[in-house]
Amino acid sequence: MKQFLIRIMNMYIGLFCFALGIVLTIKANIGYAPWDVLHAGIAGKIGSSIGTVSIGVGLLVVLIVLLCREKLGLGTVSNMIFVGLFINFIFYTNLIPTPNSLVIAIPVLISGLFIMAFGTYFYIRSGFGAGPRDSLMVILTRKTKLPVGLCRGIIELLATASGWLLGGMVGLGTVICVILIGFCIQIVFKIFKFDATSIKHETLAATFVTLKKAISGN
Repeated sequence: MKQFLIRIMNMYIGLFCFALGIVLTIKANIGYAPWDVLHAGIAGKIGSSIGTVSIGVGLLVVLIVLLCREKLGLGTVSNMIFVGLFINFIFYTNLIPTPNSLVIAIPVLISGLFIMAFGTYFYIRSGFGAGPRDSLMVILTRKTKLPVGLCRGIIELLATASGWLLGGMVGLGTVICVILIGFCIQIVFKIFKFDATSIKHETLAATFVTLKKAISGN
């Protein structure tokens, strides 16, 4: 039971860090990260918050993933719901100011990317399954046989283009995010000597079995 609770804690620490990183990249105000360009564009059109739109887009992606018969985990569902809720909460606290110069904005954005990378580490480490957007990347890779990096790039580009057409902010920050996010993740994983490919993710059904055994003590 203790090990299970540690994994749950790691997952939610990761999701909160990911949300905090997203808020920092948005607050930098020099161009959103690719998916946040889409979230912001939709939010502006329908008069909703970015966090709420993130949940809605996540739900849509989950439905696509299910139609493609990809297995879901507790992490997939939690990612879809809690990243958006955490984003709304962080914005509600209004504790993160908007930088008033590019000299400050760029470090704020880069720090956001590193915090997202730390969130990714904790989230993947928990082993509860990939997030909706990561699952979409896996499906595209499997269906097209293209390299995973190219498939990720195609998805990010489509999200950015769609968001831009809807009025989402594309700028220097968007370019920085696309270029540096991979490096930030690589650096964080190297610090922790973490191999993401060594993690075996649980499906929802497997998690329920694990929880049942943990409660029963078997």
